[in-house]
Amino acid sequence: VQLVESGGGLVQAGGSLRLSCAASGFTLGDYAIGWFRQAPGKEREGVSCIGTSDGTTIYADSVKGRFTVSSDNAKNMVYLQMNNVKPEDTAVYYCAVGFEAEVLRDLNVRLPDATEYDYWGQGTQVTVSS
Repeated sequence: VQLVESGGGLVQAGGSLRLSCAASGFTLGDYAIGWFRQAPGKEREGVSCIGTSDGTTIYADSVKGRFTVSSDNAKNMVYLQMNNVKPEDTAVYYCAVGFEAEVLRDLNVRLPDATEYDYWGQGTQVTVSS
């Protein structure tokens, strides 16, 4: 199982960026793919999650209305579209996969915790300038 993030970079506040998460070693099916971020000196924070079977999504309040998570199961890819980015969005962004059915429980109202995921990517840096 491998997850590889890409698409990070430097963007001005108010701009957009699309992160990609390429999955290999398994086929996107009825799993949870989460996006997390970690800024220097801060704890890892859950950003979003998608259930790749039915497309259920959930977002952290800090990104709701600005970020959109999607999946292309045929390509084994998950995306995080980031619009109207802010300097506080600066962080290393990670994608992760959770294989247990419990991760998908109540996904429409609950953002899964980091401990519920099984594999993680190496991260991609996003820097938002003001």
